[in-house]
Amino acid sequence: MLPAIILNQGRDYSVSRRHPWIFSGAINRVEGTPEPGGTVAIRAADGTPLGLAAWSPESQIRARVWSLDPAETIDDAFFERRLAAAIAGRSVLLASDTTNAFRLVNAEADGLPGVTVDRYDSHLVCQFTTTGAERWKPAIVESLTRLWPCAGIYERSDADVRKHEGLEPVRGCLAGAEPPERIEIRENGCRFLVDIRGGHKTGFYLDQRDNRALVTPYTTSADVLDVFSYTGAFGIMARQAGAASVTHIDLSSDALALARENTRLNVCDGDADENFIAGNTFEVLRTFRDSRRSFDVIVLDPPKFGDARKHVMAACRGYKDINLLALKLLRPGGILATFSCSGLVTPDLFHKVVADAAVDARRDVQVIRRLQQASDHPEGLGFPEGLYLKGLLCRVS
Repeated sequence: MLPAIILNQGRDYSVSRRHPWIFSGAINRVEGTPEPGGTVAIRAADGTPLGLAAWSPESQIRARVWSLDPAETIDDAFFERRLAAAIAGRSVLLASDTTNAFRLVNAEADGLPGVTVDRYDSHLVCQFTTTGAERWKPAIVESLTRLWPCAGIYERSDADVRKHEGLEPVRGCLAGAEPPERIEIRENGCRFLVDIRGGHKTGFYLDQRDNRALVTPYTTSADVLDVFSYTGAFGIMARQAGAASVTHIDLSSDALALARENTRLNVCDGDADENFIAGNTFEVLRTFRDSRRSFDVIVLDPPKFGDARKHVMAACRGYKDINLLALKLLRPGGILATFSCSGLVTPDLFHKVVADAAVDARRDVQVIRRLQQASDHPEGLGFPEGLYLKGLLCRVS
């Protein structure tokens, strides 16, 4: 018999709403001795079976739901079915001849908490961020080799979130060949070199693909500023669309070096050195403000400013400061594409922060459209935390 977690009275509500996380405070008692990552039965206070979950004894999220069918068996076949369904859900991208890099499996949204799988041309990159995902890693990798024959599968389980699960960071080849130092991918007519072994996330910001396509039409004949540019994707697509100039700013000189390589892949004449600025973004933008530089289009795609509730207000101050500076640098009629990837900063809160920045900048701003992560990064309706990337595309008077 499986070990079981018995929930406190009234704490089965979130499970009934199909939310996949069970926090420690919701659990009344544990029956049996579950192993880390092992499967436990979920039961309501009155003993009603609710489903099956992975046990995580060191995390505040003590269990993550695998299935809401108490009769289901969590075994190798279960994971192969879930993986096959996730891959089938990307059929539009699978049929694309202009894009060969996208997310195949998006954790909770695909019924696999803690498991993400990204495709980069002929290689897959996996992240396993929970004890349940870690326990079933061999079965998941074996299924992937059958479902998606590829040159190699590489692991990037080096996210900080693993420490909350009592797991050490891990990276390395899981199957097939070791990936090359750079993998060339295609996205909407552009070419990019990606470092899947050491780059941010799994090597590239795949979640911004749809937003890059939406922003690019506004960049024709424009002076564009790509802030927190990383390896240059927004700016390079702007150059392809006929931007008059593109300036990239990033703290990492290594990222900017790859942005230069990516520019040469896509633009015959390349860019001058002054178009790639390595430094503290806030300081660079203040220098631009003081020297009265201005732009037609600005993209703000900062890293996560806060990953805990106690950091939310500090994160909001950072978002306000960066948006205030950008608004002061935009010419009348200019376009601002601004983003937050901090999951604890809700879309409504982010909207308020940008609105406050507009008031302080004394600029009238229209929201042209709201933005979020690309379609291969779906959000489960019962799991609003899955909507981590939010953005606003704005026209500034």
